Amino acid sequence: MSNMMRAAVVTADGVRVQDVPRPTPAAEEVLVRVRAATLNRADLAVAAGGSHGAMGGAGTILGLDFAGEVAAIGSAVTHVKPGDRVTCSGAGGYAEYAIADSHRVQKVPDRNLSWEEAAALPVALATMHDAIVMNGRAAKGESVMILGASSGVGIMGMQIAKFMGASLVVGTSTDAGRRARLKEFGADVAVNTRDADWADQVLAATDGRGVNLVIDQVSGPAINDAMRCTAILGRIVNVGRLGGGRAEFNFETHATRRIAYIGVTHRTRSRDEIRAEYAAMRRDLWAAVEDGRFSIPIDKVFPLADVVEALGHMKANKHFGKIVLSV
Repeated sequence: MSNMMRAAVVTADGVRVQDVPRPTPAAEEVLVRVRAATLNRADLAVAAGGSHGAMGGAGTILGLDFAGEVAAIGSAVTHVKPGDRVTCSGAGGYAEYAIADSHRVQKVPDRNLSWEEAAALPVALATMHDAIVMNGRAAKGESVMILGASSGVGIMGMQIAKFMGASLVVGTSTDAGRRARLKEFGADVAVNTRDADWADQVLAATDGRGVNLVIDQVSGPAINDAMRCTAILGRIVNVGRLGGGRAEFNFETHATRRIAYIGVTHRTRSRDEIRAEYAAMRRDLWAAVEDGRFSIPIDKVFPLADVVEALGHMKANKHFGKIVLSV
């Protein structure tokens, strides 16, 4: 096996596929021969030279979600062995080989899951379980709204909310075609946040009470309407800021409705915090994953060589589900 590999690397001239040294796993790490890697919005920030934790800057290999065969394991790894089909999250997934912390490596369920489908699971499952269950404290019978529901992570969020016992799931998308498909993945109500009265539509769907939990991937100017259709003592978990990182904030609405507004990110989490996040997700969801209860549609598959085109497709924000690189 050559000690070099092809990888999508951030350079001063943008993202380029080039030869780089193949990594070696430490004691608690797994080296994976990557077959598919999926795009996440955080990759766009890194590709632009933005920071995502310790990542970012020239020399960074993109990619947080990937699936493939175990190529080598560290001395402390016992739950997988070379040759196993695995799906994992880590760093540097847009490459022929990638390293993952062993606590974030899961065997691919013994079904006819394609590499693309397997690679779409880890970040979406962990992010949304963490937002809905751990931070959002969703209780059975409550209503949940996913703002920005047509992304891969949003589609997973609706399914997790339903699986955990939500009585009503609201999904939002500004695109009519994508909005029409939200009901296939758990939405009871689909709303266009470009409608001037979208908050009133959500209030009407909840008999005027508002939703108990909002998972916000949009933020920006949508926040005040989002608060207006959040129930008294409801929670808003801020996962993403696709609509902008700064906006007017109606403190009066926030106080009147006694909303708990919770921010989450992976950038400031320790290795142990991320391990705990994945352990909690597996505890609640993995049996259902193995039963085929969760799926994310694959929007488009690009070869690794076309990574710049793939990132452009994500930036255009016209996709439904996951964009995948085939390696």
